[in-house]
Amino acid sequence: MDCPLSWFHDLKDRYQGLIEEFGTVAIATYFAIFFATLFGFYVAINLGVEVQGATAGAGKLVSAYVATKLTQPLRIGATLVLTPPVAAVLRRVRPRNGDRSPEAPREGGAS
Repeated sequence: MDCPLSWFHDLKDRYQGLIEEFGTVAIATYFAIFFATLFGFYVAINLGVEVQGATAGAGKLVSAYVATKLTQPLRIGATLVLTPPVAAVLRRVRPRNGDRSPEAPREGGAS
């Protein structure tokens, strides 16, 4: 019998594979989504969205953090979807040293 949270464990395993494949780009994408979500919840709470439940008496930042943690499966899913296109764009914008074409000028050297 499957664990009730087996889908979440599968998602986390796929996320670990993504980190192994894309490294820093995957981690940066995850944290960009995390901080955007945290900031969004913080702004929403500041604008008057009422928080009910255990975090109702806590500070605004703590409430925003708890709400952000509740969205973790969605954020991991978004990271899985967004990391490959972000990596492709970064490769086009900033090619690695080994990816340079022969006619590209070398840094610090005479032509």
